[in-house]
Amino acid sequence: MIEHDAVHAGDFLLGSALGLVLAALGCAPVAQKPLAVGMELNYPPFEMIDPHGRPAGISVELAQALGDHLHRPVRIENIPFDGLIPALKTGKIDLVISSMTATPERAQSIAFSEPYLRTGLCLLVNRQANIHSIEQADQPGYTIAVKQGTTGQLYVRTHLRRARVLVLEKEDVCVLEVEQGKAQAFIYDQMSVFKHWQRHRDRTEALLEPFQEEDWAIGLRQGNEALKAQVNAFLGAWRAAGGFRRLGDKYLKEQKETFQALGVRFDF
Repeated sequence: MIEHDAVHAGDFLLGSALGLVLAALGCAPVAQKPLAVGMELNYPPFEMIDPHGRPAGISVELAQALGDHLHRPVRIENIPFDGLIPALKTGKIDLVISSMTATPERAQSIAFSEPYLRTGLCLLVNRQANIHSIEQADQPGYTIAVKQGTTGQLYVRTHLRRARVLVLEKEDVCVLEVEQGKAQAFIYDQMSVFKHWQRHRDRTEALLEPFQEEDWAIGLRQGNEALKAQVNAFLGAWRAAGGFRRLGDKYLKEQKETFQALGVRFDF
């Protein structure tokens, strides 16, 4: 009788221990795969590196908020702008959040979320060039700088016929060409043009009225409809909760006030 009870007691203890292990495994949180977000960290205040060497800026905070919404940790991948779409297509990253314009050309190879910012192409011009519009910039003997892989480069391919086009890899080099008078104009987005004009007011002018309006969106791999739906749901909820307004006040307050004073549309 004692042996029989001992066997049952042993089975009970073994079963209890196994049950505790299985329960613990069932209750343990499943580690979520990091959300790999690609951006070029050379475009302040949207994508940049802080004094401590960490990713910072509007796009970084947007990515982190998206990760919180999806309950996934975020890993920022610093990739040159013209390498972002190849990195997305090959699976190195899950998303592109890098001030990227949703264009028909890009939409042939990747998918886009709903737009989260409206901006436009405009001009940073040399003060001595006497340029007041994109039409005046497209003149024989004039040089127009564009950054490689941007919508500025796409624009000059289809719209400019007479000016010389200078394609450069770095934004700052494009600005330097204009400042030194080697190029008469640089085609870029409104907020960046405003920023560069602030730094070089003595030699440049900002023509902030856009000659082509554009929408920025988050890039995704084609066919990933589940993630796309999650991203769009996040953008709508975050906008409704004032997330974009808070980022605008934190990073773009001066631009917003200047644009409003000039009567130039500012959407963020």
